Amino acid sequence: MKTLQQWFDEYAVSHQNETNISIHYICVPAIYLSIVGLIMTIPAGILNKIFTSHLPVIENWASVILIFVLLFYASLSIGLAVKMFFFSFFCLAFNSLISDYLPLLPFSIVIFVIAWIGQFYGHKVEGKKPSFLKDLQFLLIGPAWVFEKLTK
Repeated sequence: MKTLQQWFDEYAVSHQNETNISIHYICVPAIYLSIVGLIMTIPAGILNKIFTSHLPVIENWASVILIFVLLFYASLSIGLAVKMFFFSFFCLAFNSLISDYLPLLPFSIVIFVIAWIGQFYGHKVEGKKPSFLKDLQFLLIGPAWVFEKLTK
């Protein structure tokens, strides 16, 4: 298994252009936020049937999936997992707040599409393909790379 630094080094190869990096600082968190929102729209009824009354009620699928995402981050770095936990919690809370005022599904789709357009434009400027085309795990490395850069 690759180390976090090996992932970051490989990811950085296609992220050298300042415009592309700046776009990533905006679009990668937006994509993460929108994916959490999209997953939150999946009906959670079956979750409540799976978990007994002895366990806390799980409100949505995003909470369950984020546990596994955070375990992936923890396998690379506990510090990174903590940072991503706080951002993931923010995404859950923000999407929950948005859902009080707007339909979450169309909101998340719009954010998702706009952010991906930004990402592909950034890579066009960079002149290199997105890393996830080489390995899908880069879809999780991207947010980690952005937050590592932003928190230094």
